[in-house]
Amino acid sequence: MKYLFSILLFCGALSLQAQEPAQWDLRSCVQFAIQHNISVQQADVSARLAKLQAQLASSNQLPTMNGSTGMGMRFGRSIDPTTNGFSNIQFLYNNFGVNGGVQVFNAGRLKNTAAAASFSWNASEADKLTIANDISLNVATYYLQILSALEQVEIAKIQIQQTKEQLVATSKRVEVGLLPELNLLELETQLANDSSNYISAISSVQQSKLSMIALLNLDASNPFEVIAQPVDQIKLQSFADLQPDYVFNVASQNMPNVRAANLRVQAAEKNTLAAKAGFYPSLSFGYNLTSNFSNQSKNWGNVWNGWNTQVSNNFGQNVGFQMNIPIFNGHQSKLNYQQSKLNLNNVMLQADNTQLKLKQDIYSAYTNAIVSFNKLNAAQKALNSSEKTYQFATKRYDLGLLGTIELLNNQNNYLKAKVNFKTAQYEYVFRIKLLEFYKGEALTL
Repeated sequence: MKYLFSILLFCGALSLQAQEPAQWDLRSCVQFAIQHNISVQQADVSARLAKLQAQLASSNQLPTMNGSTGMGMRFGRSIDPTTNGFSNIQFLYNNFGVNGGVQVFNAGRLKNTAAAASFSWNASEADKLTIANDISLNVATYYLQILSALEQVEIAKIQIQQTKEQLVATSKRVEVGLLPELNLLELETQLANDSSNYISAISSVQQSKLSMIALLNLDASNPFEVIAQPVDQIKLQSFADLQPDYVFNVASQNMPNVRAANLRVQAAEKNTLAAKAGFYPSLSFGYNLTSNFSNQSKNWGNVWNGWNTQVSNNFGQNVGFQMNIPIFNGHQSKLNYQQSKLNLNNVMLQADNTQLKLKQDIYSAYTNAIVSFNKLNAAQKALNSSEKTYQFATKRYDLGLLGTIELLNNQNNYLKAKVNFKTAQYEYVFRIKLLEFYKGEALTL
């Protein structure tokens, strides 16, 4: 099963064009955030640095070869490199050398160090996915907040329209003397409050958009519009498919933070083996090839005479093995090994804690989803009840059996019930989407 970041970053990001879309849906917001968010970019740089460290550790196992050459003039009393005799005559010298070697035996120190660096690199890659997933959840939160705020704007519009209609009808009745002018003033006050609520709802939309713009690292001066998908059309999985034990079993295999913790345990195990190698001898093979040339001639036209002959005659070679045996090094090997074992114990505890926290988060998310579902049902009942009450109150008001204050109280209760119901709907959607996210589903609406 492909996990969220693998789908969105490595596949989806390829389809996302460099230009910003005219209208944003949740998928495009998540893809754009993963590509452009600074935290994700920093994690990517860290992962690439870890990759270079892994390549360097692996390269340390390869044989080495280095060449050298030099040329100069010697003056005064010095040793002629070709005759090894003292000379007081200035002369030109030229030397060459090639040397190298390879570790034949080091008790697996280089091999385990390279393996540890490779595990650390993979852990850094998993860290990058973890940050991308966190960014994706934040994007989903802000996106649903925008949709919820847009719904509240529409509710406020409807409320203003209803109040205006009541104001017109009441004005006519006041003109013919059926109602006192106080009723008209009360409705005008209600219309002013409704307009204030409408302005607050628009401000809430703008604030939610600014939060999303900052997360996407966009220019706040450019327009930002989202696709306003009705909450009733958002597809959600049932609770039967999102049981916490099943979700945890899936998440524990797919979540990148769990994978990163396990990889760091493997890296620490290899580092422990590398440190243990400090107790054993090491054997290396080396070689050296050298030659040199010198000429005491003061005639610069003849200074290079005999170069080929001297270089050929002075060509020397040596090969050999060297063994280093640790006898006493100030307890460095012992202390390094003890430190590596403590570090292994620490990362194992961190891995266990990561698994425990993941399980707690999933069970908490499931509990919150159950609570939000019950709140949604309660909000639905309250909405139905307040709607019927408002309809009866409107009829009684039209018949002159109910005062304006009572009508407005019922109208405000109905408005509050609609707002609470929409809020409960979006909260429920987020709670279910969070469980789907832990299950490994992409964040889409």
